[in-house]
Amino acid sequence: MILKKGDNFKFGFKVTQEIHTNFIGLFNDNNPLHTDHQFALNKGFNGRVMHGNILNGFISFFIGECLPTKDVIIHSQEIFFKNPVYLNDELSFNATVIETYESVNTIVFNFTFKNDKEKIVAKGKIQIGELI
Repeated sequence: MILKKGDNFKFGFKVTQEIHTNFIGLFNDNNPLHTDHQFALNKGFNGRVMHGNILNGFISFFIGECLPTKDVIIHSQEIFFKNPVYLNDELSFNATVIETYESVNTIVFNFTFKNDKEKIVAKGKIQIGELI
């Protein structure tokens, strides 16, 4: 196996205007919570809340580009959104291998995203397969 239990990865991501604009352009999700500052304020948020699935894009980048091999595929992932993410938030991503299953070439990670105030904004689990 390419990874072992306890292996840890840390990366930083920033939710930029370009990412936000491109997400809306690709998926046409113009919900006012994501696009209207005043609407978001009226709902009790500090500003426009970024689309949660932007974080899934960061996970895809991590699996596809940051592991020591490209011979992997995501089997499943679950993500729990704990706190809002706002435009220009700088997020720290931390993923740890919690289990490996050599018989089926499977690796399981726990992960968290934290904002610059060290508050968890999302957490979850990713299961990947090592392609042989």
